[in-house]
Amino acid sequence: MITYQITSMAIGVGLAAVILLLVRRDHLHGPYAIWWIGAAATVGVLGFFPRLFDYLAGYLGVQYPPILALVLGFGLLLLKILTMDLERSRQERLIRRLAQRLAMLEARGPLPDAAETAQSATGRENPREPGDAG
Repeated sequence: MITYQITSMAIGVGLAAVILLLVRRDHLHGPYAIWWIGAAATVGVLGFFPRLFDYLAGYLGVQYPPILALVLGFGLLLLKILTMDLERSRQERLIRRLAQRLAMLEARGPLPDAAETAQSATGRENPREPGDAG
């Protein structure tokens, strides 16, 4: 095997292992992990079958196959950035709506404390005294 094939396979397998570890530890959530698993799988497949990429470049009419890799890579990066911006916009809209709801609730009057709510519900100063069951 050629050295760059071994390097590509090692990078793909290592990237996939790190991604799975991050998902397992709940540091990386599902939709984001799918992108990275796809990238690791692509690197791994191209490491195992480098002639596949040469064939694809020839089929698409690209004279120099590494340029196809760069163009596809930049295209996927642009797509990833677009999806990240869409998610960020959705989160900002949600935060704005939550802030507006909180402002409307606060405009109605002060919100009761948890201790005040418990006191009014039980009619006592301390809702859990020693000797209480539960």
